[in-house]
Amino acid sequence: MPKMKSHTGMGKRVKVTGKGKLVTEQAGKRHLLEHKSSRVTRRMTGTVTVAKADTKRVNKLLGR
Repeated sequence: MPKMKSHTGMGKRVKVTGKGKLVTEQAGKRHLLEHKSSRVTRRMTGTVTVAKADTKRVNKLLGR
C-alpha cells in the first residue's frame, strides 16, 4: 500500500498550532476591497480557526 501524500496546497493555507488547532487567514480580503468599509477590512485582518465542519476534511488533506 503506498503512503498517503499530504495536500501541499492545504499545507500552505493552514497552520497547526501547538495545541492542534487549525488556523487560517480570514477570507474576503483579497479583492473587491473598494466597496467594503475600512471597518470591515480591519476586521478581516489576522487569523481565524478553521470551521468545525471543515476540520475533519482539512486534517485528512494534511495527512493527520
